[in-house]
Amino acid sequence: MPDQPAPDRHFDLIAFDWDGTLFDSTAIIVRSIQQAVRDVGGRVPSDKDAAYVIGMGLSAALAHAAPDVAPERHAELGARYKHHYMAEQQGISLFEGALAMLHELKARQHLLTVATGKSRSGLDAALSAVELRELFDASRTADETQGKPHPLMLHQLMAEFGVSPQRTLMIGDTTHDLQMARNAGCASVAVSYGAHSAEAFAALEPLFVAHSLLELHQWLRLHA
Repeated sequence: MPDQPAPDRHFDLIAFDWDGTLFDSTAIIVRSIQQAVRDVGGRVPSDKDAAYVIGMGLSAALAHAAPDVAPERHAELGARYKHHYMAEQQGISLFEGALAMLHELKARQHLLTVATGKSRSGLDAALSAVELRELFDASRTADETQGKPHPLMLHQLMAEFGVSPQRTLMIGDTTHDLQMARNAGCASVAVSYGAHSAEAFAALEPLFVAHSLLELHQWLRLHA
Protein backbone atom coordinates (compact mmCIF):
# COMPACT_ATOMS: atom_id res chain seq x y z
CA MET A 1 0.00 0.00 0.00
CA PRO A 2 1.40 3.47 -0.81
CA ASP A 3 2.57 5.66 2.07
CA GLN A 4 -0.03 8.28 1.25
CA PRO A 5 -3.65 7.41 0.40
CA ALA A 6 -4.78 8.01 -3.15
CA PRO A 7 -6.47 11.44 -3.38
CA ASP A 8 -9.71 9.95 -4.74
CA ARG A 9 -9.89 7.20 -2.13
CA HIS A 10 -11.57 7.78 1.22
CA PHE A 11 -11.05 4.26 2.57
CA ASP A 12 -7.93 2.18 2.16
CA LEU A 13 -9.35 -1.01 3.68
CA ILE A 14 -12.84 -2.33 2.96
CA ALA A 15 -14.09 -5.25 5.05
CA PHE A 16 -17.06 -7.19 3.69
CA ASP A 17 -19.33 -9.50 5.57
CA TRP A 18 -19.92 -12.64 3.51
CA ASP A 19 -23.37 -14.25 3.84
CA GLY A 20 -26.16 -11.93 2.75
CA THR A 21 -23.71 -9.21 1.68
CA LEU A 22 -21.69 -10.76 -1.16
CA PHE A 23 -23.10 -14.29 -1.10
CA ASP A 24 -26.81 -14.92 -1.68
CA SER A 25 -27.13 -17.43 1.16
CA THR A 26 -29.59 -15.92 3.65
CA ALA A 27 -32.57 -18.15 2.76
CA ILE A 28 -30.48 -21.33 2.90
CA ILE A 29 -28.99 -20.39 6.27
CA VAL A 30 -32.46 -19.68 7.69
CA ARG A 31 -33.77 -23.03 6.45
CA SER A 32 -30.72 -24.87 7.78
CA ILE A 33 -31.12 -23.33 11.23
CA GLN A 34 -34.80 -24.23 11.31
CA GLN A 35 -34.19 -27.80 10.15
CA ALA A 36 -31.39 -28.29 12.69
CA VAL A 37 -33.57 -27.09 15.57
CA ARG A 38 -36.39 -29.36 14.38
CA ASP A 39 -33.99 -32.33 14.23
CA VAL A 40 -33.06 -32.00 17.91
CA GLY A 41 -36.63 -31.40 19.06
CA GLY A 42 -36.45 -27.67 19.79
CA ARG A 43 -39.03 -25.00 19.06
CA VAL A 44 -38.41 -24.02 15.45
CA PRO A 45 -37.61 -20.29 15.16
CA SER A 46 -39.49 -18.04 12.76
CA ASP A 47 -37.80 -16.84 9.59
CA LYS A 48 -37.20 -13.47 11.28
CA ASP A 49 -35.66 -14.99 14.41
CA ALA A 50 -33.47 -17.35 12.41
CA ALA A 51 -32.30 -14.52 10.16
CA TYR A 52 -31.47 -12.30 13.14
CA VAL A 53 -28.58 -14.54 14.25
CA ILE A 54 -26.86 -14.57 10.86
CA GLY A 55 -23.43 -13.01 11.24
CA MET A 56 -22.81 -14.31 14.74
CA GLY A 57 -20.42 -17.18 15.34
CA LEU A 58 -22.17 -20.53 14.84
CA SER A 59 -22.34 -21.58 18.49
CA ALA A 60 -23.71 -18.24 19.68
CA ALA A 61 -26.13 -18.06 16.74
CA LEU A 62 -27.65 -21.47 17.34
CA ALA A 63 -27.89 -20.95 21.10
CA HIS A 64 -29.77 -17.68 20.48
CA ALA A 65 -32.04 -19.21 17.82
CA ALA A 66 -32.89 -22.24 19.96
CA PRO A 67 -33.00 -21.11 23.60
CA ASP A 68 -35.01 -24.17 24.62
CA VAL A 69 -32.35 -26.63 23.42
CA ALA A 70 -30.20 -27.80 26.33
CA PRO A 71 -26.50 -26.81 26.20
CA GLU A 72 -25.42 -30.45 26.16
CA ARG A 73 -27.17 -30.80 22.80
CA HIS A 74 -25.53 -27.76 21.19
CA ALA A 75 -22.82 -29.89 19.56
CA GLU A 76 -25.51 -32.05 17.94
CA LEU A 77 -27.42 -28.92 16.92
CA GLY A 78 -24.30 -27.54 15.25
CA ALA A 79 -23.67 -30.80 13.43
CA ARG A 80 -27.23 -30.88 12.11
CA TYR A 81 -26.94 -27.28 10.91
CA LYS A 82 -23.74 -28.10 9.02
CA HIS A 83 -25.39 -31.18 7.51
CA HIS A 84 -28.32 -29.20 6.13
CA TYR A 85 -26.19 -26.26 4.97
CA MET A 86 -23.69 -28.50 3.17
CA ALA A 87 -26.55 -30.26 1.39
CA GLU A 88 -27.66 -26.97 -0.16
CA GLN A 89 -24.48 -24.94 -0.48
CA GLN A 90 -23.89 -25.82 -4.14
CA GLY A 91 -27.02 -23.81 -4.90
CA ILE A 92 -25.55 -20.63 -3.40
CA SER A 93 -23.85 -18.00 -5.55
CA LEU A 94 -22.57 -14.47 -5.44
CA PHE A 95 -25.12 -11.73 -5.83
CA GLU A 96 -25.28 -10.58 -9.43
CA GLY A 97 -22.73 -7.84 -10.00
CA ALA A 98 -20.59 -8.65 -6.96
CA LEU A 99 -17.62 -9.88 -8.96
CA ALA A 100 -17.52 -6.78 -11.17
CA MET A 101 -17.74 -4.54 -8.09
CA LEU A 102 -14.87 -6.33 -6.37
CA HIS A 103 -12.66 -6.18 -9.46
CA GLU A 104 -13.30 -2.44 -9.78
CA LEU A 105 -12.43 -1.82 -6.13
CA LYS A 106 -9.29 -3.91 -6.51
CA ALA A 107 -8.28 -1.88 -9.56
CA ARG A 108 -8.58 1.27 -7.40
CA GLN A 109 -6.09 -0.35 -5.00
CA HIS A 110 -8.41 -0.77 -2.05
CA LEU A 111 -7.41 -3.51 0.35
CA LEU A 112 -10.31 -5.96 0.20
CA THR A 113 -10.96 -8.19 3.20
CA VAL A 114 -13.66 -10.44 4.66
CA ALA A 115 -14.90 -10.33 8.26
CA THR A 116 -17.47 -13.07 8.73
CA GLY A 117 -19.28 -15.16 11.28
CA LYS A 118 -18.57 -18.23 9.12
CA SER A 119 -15.97 -20.77 10.16
CA ARG A 120 -12.54 -20.74 8.51
CA SER A 121 -13.26 -24.00 6.72
CA GLY A 122 -16.63 -22.68 5.54
CA LEU A 123 -15.19 -19.44 4.19
CA ASP A 124 -12.28 -21.16 2.48
CA ALA A 125 -14.69 -23.54 0.76
CA ALA A 126 -16.81 -20.63 -0.44
CA LEU A 127 -13.83 -18.64 -1.68
CA SER A 128 -12.48 -21.64 -3.53
CA ALA A 129 -15.86 -22.46 -5.08
CA VAL A 130 -16.32 -19.01 -6.61
CA GLU A 131 -12.66 -18.41 -7.44
CA LEU A 132 -12.42 -15.26 -5.36
CA ARG A 133 -9.36 -16.01 -3.28
CA GLU A 134 -7.02 -13.80 -5.32
CA LEU A 135 -9.32 -10.79 -4.90
CA PHE A 136 -9.09 -10.64 -1.11
CA ASP A 137 -5.99 -9.49 0.74
CA ALA A 138 -7.00 -11.05 4.06
CA SER A 139 -9.94 -12.50 5.97
CA ARG A 140 -11.01 -13.27 9.51
CA THR A 141 -13.64 -15.72 10.75
CA ALA A 142 -15.48 -16.01 14.05
CA ASP A 143 -13.88 -19.32 15.02
CA GLU A 144 -10.35 -17.92 14.82
CA THR A 145 -10.97 -14.55 16.52
CA GLN A 146 -14.16 -13.38 18.27
CA GLY A 147 -17.70 -13.40 16.98
CA LYS A 148 -19.54 -10.22 16.05
CA PRO A 149 -20.17 -7.62 17.38
CA HIS A 150 -16.80 -7.94 19.15
CA PRO A 151 -14.33 -5.77 17.16
CA LEU A 152 -11.38 -8.19 17.17
CA MET A 153 -11.79 -9.21 13.54
CA LEU A 154 -11.54 -5.61 12.38
CA HIS A 155 -8.76 -4.78 14.83
CA GLN A 156 -6.69 -7.65 13.44
CA LEU A 157 -7.33 -6.73 9.81
CA MET A 158 -6.42 -3.09 10.41
CA ALA A 159 -3.27 -4.07 12.31
CA GLU A 160 -2.17 -6.45 9.57
CA PHE A 161 -1.99 -3.62 7.04
CA GLY A 162 -1.35 -0.65 9.34
CA VAL A 163 -4.65 1.03 8.43
CA SER A 164 -6.41 3.35 10.86
CA PRO A 165 -10.10 3.04 11.78
CA GLN A 166 -10.76 6.33 9.98
CA ARG A 167 -9.56 4.72 6.72
CA THR A 168 -11.52 1.48 7.20
CA LEU A 169 -15.06 0.71 6.00
CA MET A 170 -17.18 -2.25 7.11
CA ILE A 171 -20.01 -3.42 4.83
CA GLY A 172 -22.63 -5.85 6.09
CA ASP A 173 -26.26 -6.93 6.13
CA THR A 174 -26.84 -7.19 9.90
CA THR A 175 -26.82 -4.99 12.96
CA HIS A 176 -24.03 -7.24 14.27
CA ASP A 177 -21.80 -6.04 11.41
CA LEU A 178 -22.59 -2.38 12.05
CA GLN A 179 -22.13 -2.69 15.80
CA MET A 180 -18.76 -4.39 15.23
CA ALA A 181 -17.70 -1.46 13.04
CA ARG A 182 -18.82 1.01 15.68
CA ASN A 183 -16.98 -0.90 18.40
CA ALA A 184 -13.82 -0.78 16.28
CA GLY A 185 -14.17 2.95 15.52
CA CYS A 186 -14.80 2.34 11.81
CA ALA A 187 -17.38 3.65 9.38
CA SER A 188 -20.01 1.28 8.02
CA VAL A 189 -22.39 0.78 5.13
CA ALA A 190 -25.44 -1.46 5.47
CA VAL A 191 -27.21 -3.52 2.84
CA SER A 192 -30.91 -4.27 3.26
CA TYR A 193 -31.12 -7.17 0.78
CA GLY A 194 -29.66 -9.68 3.27
CA ALA A 195 -30.69 -10.82 6.75
CA HIS A 196 -31.82 -7.62 8.53
CA SER A 197 -34.25 -4.94 7.40
CA ALA A 198 -33.31 -1.33 6.75
CA GLU A 199 -35.29 -0.10 9.77
CA ALA A 200 -32.94 -1.96 12.12
CA PHE A 201 -29.88 -0.01 10.97
CA ALA A 202 -30.80 3.59 11.80
CA ALA A 203 -29.56 3.62 15.40
CA LEU A 204 -26.11 2.42 14.28
CA GLU A 205 -25.67 5.32 11.84
CA PRO A 206 -24.25 3.71 8.72
CA LEU A 207 -23.02 6.10 6.06
CA PHE A 208 -25.47 4.57 3.59
CA VAL A 209 -28.04 1.80 3.33
CA ALA A 210 -27.98 0.04 -0.05
CA HIS A 211 -31.14 -1.73 -1.14
CA SER A 212 -29.44 -3.65 -3.93
CA LEU A 213 -25.93 -4.62 -4.88
CA LEU A 214 -26.12 -2.16 -7.76
CA GLU A 215 -26.81 0.66 -5.26
CA LEU A 216 -23.88 -0.52 -3.14
CA HIS A 217 -21.57 -0.54 -6.18
CA GLN A 218 -22.65 2.94 -7.22
CA TRP A 219 -22.14 4.35 -3.71
CA LEU A 220 -18.69 2.80 -3.40
CA ARG A 221 -17.69 4.18 -6.80
CA LEU A 222 -18.55 7.72 -5.66
CA HIS A 223 -17.71 7.68 -1.95
CA ALA A 224 -15.19 4.95 -1.09
